[in-house]
Amino acid sequence: MSDMPTRAIKFDHRDTTFRHRGGPPGHAEVGRTVDTTLSETLGAGFARWEGADVAWTVLYDEVIFVIEGKLEVTAAGETHIITPGQMLWIPEGTELVYGGHALFGYALYPGNWKALHGLE
Repeated sequence: MSDMPTRAIKFDHRDTTFRHRGGPPGHAEVGRTVDTTLSETLGAGFARWEGADVAWTVLYDEVIFVIEGKLEVTAAGETHIITPGQMLWIPEGTELVYGGHALFGYALYPGNWKALHGLE
């Protein structure tokens, strides 16, 4: 029998614990809500960007959906501006820079990407 939850769980960004991910200048923070204690196949959470530029190569497939503000994601020389009500899909292996001022949610697959890449 799995130790994974068998019921739906609601998350609110106001109750999420955020961890610093970038800045200064600016500030960026991420709060993972769905982690490997809930799902090995899917990860999800919230993030807040306040003017920081954070370079990263995604080690998973990711979907970002903006709740407030404007997120700028630059990849392969193209800047994608995502505003409330919009989503951006980013394939694994994409080198990018996250920037802007936004509250956004994200989902990623696989949820256990850190273990798969030897980062745990």
